[in-house]
Amino acid sequence: MWGRAMTDQSKTVTRVDLCEAVYQKVGLSRTESSAFVELVLKEITDCLEKGETVKLSSFGSFMVRKKGQRIGRNPKTGTEVPISPRRVMVFKPSAILKQRINGQHRANGDASKAQQEA
Repeated sequence: MWGRAMTDQSKTVTRVDLCEAVYQKVGLSRTESSAFVELVLKEITDCLEKGETVKLSSFGSFMVRKKGQRIGRNPKTGTEVPISPRRVMVFKPSAILKQRINGQHRANGDASKAQQEA
């Protein structure tokens, strides 16, 4: 599942896929794997809801940012519309994840050395 070919990038990984990966790789039962995945996702969600940053080493950071009120435009009519203040969740990938996505993964995992060689 996780080692799919580079040509099959249209696949969306779901909770079920994550649970199955935990089941296959960790050896928990399917029920325990599902509970584990749900627990991790709930913890991330709860932290973000409280405005905390969730930083996962070698993966990236999830954070909540506050956006103030501003004026937007309806692109069809050009009418100005007020956009109310809100909180948005953003994800910032780590340098290691960016390298892996771009096929620059090093076997030794030394990101700084990989950047120096590039």
